[in-house]
Amino acid sequence: MPTPLASALQQKHDTLLATLTGYGRVAVAFSAGVDSTVVARAAHQACGRNAVAVTAVSASLAGGERDQAESLAAQIGIRHHVIETDEFKNSDYLKNAPDRCYFCKTELYTQIERILPELGAEVVVNGANIDDRGDHRPGLVAAGEHAVRSPLMEAGLTKQDVRDLARFWDLPVWDKPAMPCLSSRIAYGVEVTPERVARVDAAEQILREELGLAELRVRHEANDLARIEVAPERVPDLLVPATAAKIAEGFRGLGFQFITVDLEGFRSGSMNSVVPFEDLQVLGD
Repeated sequence: MPTPLASALQQKHDTLLATLTGYGRVAVAFSAGVDSTVVARAAHQACGRNAVAVTAVSASLAGGERDQAESLAAQIGIRHHVIETDEFKNSDYLKNAPDRCYFCKTELYTQIERILPELGAEVVVNGANIDDRGDHRPGLVAAGEHAVRSPLMEAGLTKQDVRDLARFWDLPVWDKPAMPCLSSRIAYGVEVTPERVARVDAAEQILREELGLAELRVRHEANDLARIEVAPERVPDLLVPATAAKIAEGFRGLGFQFITVDLEGFRSGSMNSVVPFEDLQVLGD
């Protein structure tokens, strides 16, 4: 028997299920991250066959994420539908301004809306939680424009609440590190291309295989420079001469000309540090 939920989280759990039941027939934008997995699990419990998980596939999806989405959907028991999105055909997306995510989410929600009748759904839902309100989230603007609902946010769940609920439900992603799209690793102003995101994906895989790292980022800066972010305590591992040489050789084989290690270590959303504060307020509202 799992440990019962704390009373405050139990109340949020009940509110989450009631909120989803009230939506009726729902399509969950499902990335296989912990947030959308919890929403998919809750939607299946609340709505049964009236819930479907929709996973978008494009060049910006990290390797292995589609397979994990399919596995998680099967474990949950929710219907699962895979679509291909075309954000790389949008010049506004490719130019990689700080509002890039707006165009990606607009493409995602537009594609899901088109097939709602086929899916037997009426409402699109996402995995945004209340902690996302204070971050740089242009995708939330797109969600608002497409009447996408955020049941975690509406039920008052924080990021920690979501992980606790995922663990309670024995979902294997309960401790999965955040896995934003590969395009988020490309420095603002450097054009996003399928070749660059594939380079980042392969570089991150080199680090996972070499050092067994779970949480890391390879930031693709201008002039084909790779900036590696890992937990601060793992930085010395990257600087062992034999390891550094092997990583440098692998990265250069992918097309990086310069390979650097960020001494401040991994910081989620570190690319946003160059975005003016007023832009963060407008785009992340």
